Amino acid sequence: MNKTITTDSGIEIKECYTSIDVLKAPPQEGLGEAPLEGLEEAPGTFPFTRGIQPDMYRGRLWTMRQYAGFSTAEESNKRYHYLLSQGVNGLSVAFDLPTQIGYDSDHALAEGEVGKVGVAIDSIDDMEALFKGIPLQQVSTSMTINATGFILLAFYVALAKKQGADLSLITGTIQNDILKEYAARGTYIYPPKPSMRIITDIFEWCAKELPKWNTISISGYHIREAGSTAVQEIAFTLSNGKAYVQAALAKGMNINVFGKRLSFFFNAHNNLFEEVAKFRAARRMWAHMMKELGATDEKAMMLRFHTQTGGSTLTAQQPMNNISRVTIQTLAAVMGGTQSLHTNGYDEALSLPTEEAARIALRTQQIVGFESGVADTADPLGGSYFVEALTSEVEQKAWELVAKIDAMGGSVSAIEKGFMQDEIARSAYEHQRKVESGDKIIVGVNKFTVDEKNTIPPFKIDDTIRLVQSEKLNKLKAARNSNTVAQCLSKIKTAAMDGRNLMPFVIEAVEKFCTLGEISDVLREVFGEHK
Repeated sequence: MNKTITTDSGIEIKECYTSIDVLKAPPQEGLGEAPLEGLEEAPGTFPFTRGIQPDMYRGRLWTMRQYAGFSTAEESNKRYHYLLSQGVNGLSVAFDLPTQIGYDSDHALAEGEVGKVGVAIDSIDDMEALFKGIPLQQVSTSMTINATGFILLAFYVALAKKQGADLSLITGTIQNDILKEYAARGTYIYPPKPSMRIITDIFEWCAKELPKWNTISISGYHIREAGSTAVQEIAFTLSNGKAYVQAALAKGMNINVFGKRLSFFFNAHNNLFEEVAKFRAARRMWAHMMKELGATDEKAMMLRFHTQTGGSTLTAQQPMNNISRVTIQTLAAVMGGTQSLHTNGYDEALSLPTEEAARIALRTQQIVGFESGVADTADPLGGSYFVEALTSEVEQKAWELVAKIDAMGGSVSAIEKGFMQDEIARSAYEHQRKVESGDKIIVGVNKFTVDEKNTIPPFKIDDTIRLVQSEKLNKLKAARNSNTVAQCLSKIKTAAMDGRNLMPFVIEAVEKFCTLGEISDVLREVFGEHK
């Protein structure tokens, strides 16, 4: 009896694929385009199944980023200079948990967390130290920050102005994707409606003042890390993207303008062909979604995305095996057409990445880019019977989930009803059940195990970082004008209550040395906290 083999999303894989599988009947009405679509299209043409550029990486390789941030701004700055010296062409900033949820380092709830999973940023002074010696006009910066994304963007803008930069030339991204925080990750502050208002304020302000900045990175990464399948990752992410677009449209914004500054953030796991199919399907789906929402400019229909290799796939057992996993995931992202990529360090199941692990992770990208040949042609797996059929099956199953979410009233309602959370939890449970039963093999974990002692020294963060940050805050508060600070915070509160765009007031406040925690607290008074 032949064993049934499926992808990680449960799609059955046949022994062999032919043109018949690719040219099969279209899916159900309303659940996407016929699978035939995309077979003969050229890369760079609607609906962009084969990539958003005609020549893809022949013109320019993807942006090689390395996600980094830990301890103080000064320590993280040293890592950024090291990465830039090793060939990184885009920075990616990790922030600690207090920064992510709007608490200064000296707050009681920050104890034990300052500088641990990212860098602590309390004020404009910290932001200046973080980018010391790095001209913001000359580097693209991605900031993984959501609930306080508008404050970190304000710090960045204030610093760029201080450096004398032309804001119209500043490039980068803030994640700014609060819906996936409610569904999968948990670093939210305010309830969904005021959070969505802050996001559309950012869209509106950046369209006028920071035209090259990507105002949101709609994230499937954390949805996948929480345990979703590949199909759920793109279905939930694109549904969230649709909700952001609808919120911006409701505010009277032009989809052909803000649509060009939307970006996405996906995960890359080990099932090579399903991951490639996922990326191709997501592009096709988003192009049709944006067209249905009223976009007429094709550039506003293009799904541009950053990829990070799968953190949850890394194992503490036999950690050097993770180099192989990251290589497979890198190939999936590149053959799937990513615009930028971060590769994880082999030791990240044990601690923050050491300098050696970060270097090997970057070298993995460079070897794939310059030695493997996969970047020499656009969509190298396009036309494969298997990949084309799998792309269509992933798409069809994702459309079915999108239709369920639409029937609930969209992403916000689906999250409030717990639909996404329940679906992710079910998939996570099923995956763990298969690992524990041995149906899913994880090399070095449930098969091919060895008795081993970990010899990799972990990268540790000193608990005294909180004292260092607290001292900096005390000095800042002693030196600034307290009346000016009070006036700035009052202006933010008034703007929050009367519906004006918050960004100009927050930028003024950070320039006058208001802290991240103070700004967050003022808005907690107005908006409340999500429970």
